[in-house]
Amino acid sequence: MSITLKIRDQTTTGNEFNELILELLTENITIRELIRSRVFQEVKDYNAKSDQFFCGLVQPTGTEKTLNGYKMEKSRQIDWEPQFQKALEAFETNRIIVLIDEHQAESLEEEVVITPDTVVTFLKLVPLVGG
Repeated sequence: MSITLKIRDQTTTGNEFNELILELLTENITIRELIRSRVFQEVKDYNAKSDQFFCGLVQPTGTEKTLNGYKMEKSRQIDWEPQFQKALEAFETNRIIVLIDEHQAESLEEEVVITPDTVVTFLKLVPLVGG
């Protein structure tokens, strides 16, 4: 039996800017598996439509950050595995925080139980400019 999970991206000020629905095979999942599923799905969706803008968790190589996502220099397919590695690094260096129903995930191996009402929020932290 699969379970549907709503994932949203949010700024630290509370503004939502992206939403994704994932179909998971099991209700028990680690944060690492959650990130892998999310990155795989968003790359798969992008590659299917080959849009000029990629709206994903982490910035692909050779793109420019814009208000609409990451603008591709030229239309191309994205490989999900480098994106997954970048996302893991971002989580481990606290550039991305994962909230499961307002509970902050502490490690990639943390296991969570997904219910039909579970909402997962990814907060992208941006470094402050200045000293």
